[in-house]
Amino acid sequence: MESIKSRVRALKKSKPNKPYIKMDKSASVKVEIRSRKARKLIDKTLKVADQPGKRSIS
Repeated sequence: MESIKSRVRALKKSKPNKPYIKMDKSASVKVEIRSRKARKLIDKTLKVADQPGKRSIS
């Protein structure tokens, strides 16, 4: 009877490593990311606007 280690070793040797293929972002994901960034910027701007003493947005 084979041990688990030898089975795992045999499986690793039998499978050639497939290169990782990076997927491009879909249009909906790009829109989601863009809207998230816009929301953060709007929140930041509104937060600064609520503080009348400070004038800069940085």
